[in-house]
Amino acid sequence: QVQLMEFGGGSVQTGGSLTLSCEASESRTCMGWFRQAPGKEREGVAIIERDDGDTLYVDSVKGRFTISIDNAKNTLYLQMNSLKPEDTAMYYCAADYPPCSLHAGPYVTWGQGTQVTVSS
Repeated sequence: QVQLMEFGGGSVQTGGSLTLSCEASESRTCMGWFRQAPGKEREGVAIIERDDGDTLYVDSVKGRFTISIDNAKNTLYLQMNSLKPEDTAMYYCAADYPPCSLHAGPYVTWGQGTQVTVSS
């Protein structure tokens, strides 16, 4: 069973930056970041295909967030720039087999989450 642990959450002001990291006991082909705000469904933020590096982002973060993976370290990253209050959520790392998707439903392996709070 793959184990995932997120790091790097915190509180920042609008326009600030944070980098999240997710350490995996082993990686899967599809590695992604998801977030869930209070009262809202969990949504896909960004995913990366481990072997060819293909990425996919939700429209609301394109141009601001960058997902990357260090395969040697089994570590997934999410660089978040120009943060907005609407980015406030618990952020989760997830792993799955292909096909890679931004939909949270197929993912069965999740980290415990790390809180990101953006104040105006």
